Amino acid sequence: MGKFEISVRKNGEYQFNLKATNGQVILSSEGYTTKSACLNGVESVKKNAADEKRFEKLTAKNGKTYFVLKATNGQVIGQSQMYASEDSRDNGIASVMKNAPEAEVVEI
Repeated sequence: MGKFEISVRKNGEYQFNLKATNGQVILSSEGYTTKSACLNGVESVKKNAADEKRFEKLTAKNGKTYFVLKATNGQVIGQSQMYASEDSRDNGIASVMKNAPEAEVVEI
């Protein structure tokens, strides 16, 4: 089962990383000014990850692919790593859809 890891950045902001069962980071958040806002972001990911329409597939200038997960209001709530292929990116989306809804939340 996947897990959300909440941590504090050097600048004092909170962030979360969703990790797959193999420990690989599959989705990362922006920085949040409060822990409660970060936890709200986690809940938003859990809720929105089940809907494939919430994922936007993108390509960076260097040709690598990635995706973002958006809330119902269109705001980005998480971004993936860069992938070498569209298939790898699509597997990442499937992993978020599978892992996020039931993932535990841990603070590190």
